[in-house]
Amino acid sequence: MVAFKTLDQIAVAGKRVLLRVDLNVPMQNGEVSDNTRIDRLVPTISRLVKLGAKVVILSHFGRPKGKPVAEDSLKQLVAPLSKALGGKTIAFGSDCIGPAAEAVVAALKPGDIALLENLRFHPGEEANNPAFVAALAKLGDVYVNDAFSAAHRAHASTEGLAHVLPNAAGLLMQAELEALGAALDHPQRPVVAIVGGSKVSTKLDLLNSLVKKVDILVIGGAMANTLLLARGVAVGKSLVERDMLDTARTIQAAADAAGCEIVLPVDAVIAAKLAPGQETSVVAIDDVPAESLILDAGPKTVALVVDRLKRSKTLVWNGPVGAFEIPPFDAGTTGIAQEAASLVQSGKLLAVAGGGDTVSAMAHAGVLDKLSYVSTAGGAFLEWLEGRELPGVKALST
Repeated sequence: MVAFKTLDQIAVAGKRVLLRVDLNVPMQNGEVSDNTRIDRLVPTISRLVKLGAKVVILSHFGRPKGKPVAEDSLKQLVAPLSKALGGKTIAFGSDCIGPAAEAVVAALKPGDIALLENLRFHPGEEANNPAFVAALAKLGDVYVNDAFSAAHRAHASTEGLAHVLPNAAGLLMQAELEALGAALDHPQRPVVAIVGGSKVSTKLDLLNSLVKKVDILVIGGAMANTLLLARGVAVGKSLVERDMLDTARTIQAAADAAGCEIVLPVDAVIAAKLAPGQETSVVAIDDVPAESLILDAGPKTVALVVDRLKRSKTLVWNGPVGAFEIPPFDAGTTGIAQEAASLVQSGKLLAVAGGGDTVSAMAHAGVLDKLSYVSTAGGAFLEWLEGRELPGVKALST
């Protein structure tokens, strides 16, 4: 794991702290529909306020492509962020650089907070332009990165600032790195990974990386169909990538060479189509009717996966094992998640989950706060699992 400074190792009292966070939260009808990312920022912001820092919050929102877009303004996040901080007043800057930002920052007193406008309103952010980095750095004395979910991007605010200002990881970044390090960098073995989702092609690098790092690899969701078909198992009309069959066989061969057991479904919940209220049945995996769709892991598969969890010390999970958004095709993911949570709560398993739909699936299963750690990061979590170096993390290296 990269060595980095923490908030305990850097002086912030009376200083302007540029705090990079991720406020790219889901919105519906002008309201935040999931407060998880906001809530997880509260400890770092509160710590900086308590230490007497002048907190200047930086974030992106949406994909405005380098120009101001009204619906992507961070101004709409002032009230939700203030509420999460117990009603703390938050000043808003109508720009993230230049006179408007400088005036807001200059007015801050120790313990005050300002939120500046969307970084991605400027093309220099995603380009990691030195002039834009310098304009941001002008606003602060210290840089704190608390946005692990954006750490796979070498942008001005996630990578550039760390090279020009004294820096440290925020509490959320620190928690992410420590949890991920415990899960794969120096794990207790045996290690089991669960990888779900729809396509092998989107997680090829992940699968190739994991077969070399874990002892057991459980593959679920529609991507399991491709590996099953590669083994000669008929999967009916289920979603499958026929052009990835040779790749699936290569992954199996790599797992065999590495001594990694690949676990695939042994039974499945099937239906005529993916929709609520469908008539379903459970069949053995080699008995899927030609006109049916595999939409969830069956009870014997759940029991098989739980057996592997009970044999293991560490779990890394990315992706649901069924179409959990539409009951009753959530039973497989929920059943496995609840058993994993039980093992965590009894001290028998360290479980780290994250990426894509995983957070929603864990929340649906009621285990969001019962696993060892659930990462809200998407791309960064996946790239870390793939063994890639994350620019935003590397830049914090001491």
